[in-house]
Amino acid sequence: MSIRFTTTARRGMAAAAVAVSLALGGAGCSSGDDKGGDASASASKDSGSKPSAQEGQSEEPLAELKGQDGLLLSITSAERDSGGFVTVNGELKNDGSQNVTVPAAVRGNETEVLQNGMSFGGATLVDSEGKKRYYVLRDTDGRPLTTTGFTRVKSGDSMAVFMQFPAPPDSTTEVSFQLPTFASGTIKISG
Repeated sequence: MSIRFTTTARRGMAAAAVAVSLALGGAGCSSGDDKGGDASASASKDSGSKPSAQEGQSEEPLAELKGQDGLLLSITSAERDSGGFVTVNGELKNDGSQNVTVPAAVRGNETEVLQNGMSFGGATLVDSEGKKRYYVLRDTDGRPLTTTGFTRVKSGDSMAVFMQFPAPPDSTTEVSFQLPTFASGTIKISG
């Protein structure tokens, strides 16, 4: 894959995320009862400036994985697409009181990945039933299809992250997400 393809793929994923957010927003606007909009209007007034599900933040993450030194990885979605991929989105947060250097182990130990700097190239999805492990996809230059270029997370800060994997069979809906130096967790694949 070329850089141009990777950029196009990322734009496509961003567009897909926006489309999903809009679809969920439309579904969220319909409460299913005939009482009208008074309940939703008062709920909006009470919620203040908190992010809503329509802004791409799910209320309950699929999994929260604790790392070292106060790092916390919240997996917010794992979506299967028609191209045969699963894109895992989340947020890496520093819950600690000090700035943290993200452990180099999260990028894995493959030579090609190591040559491309910091990434989540060490992440895997494990299908226990199918007895298969799925590694982060790489482009033709060996660059992992994940968030890259990070090194430190300041205390209290967070950053959005993504990782793209080959999709397990359609019958597989739950997998174990693993990232070196973090606890593992079970996530549900949608789509």
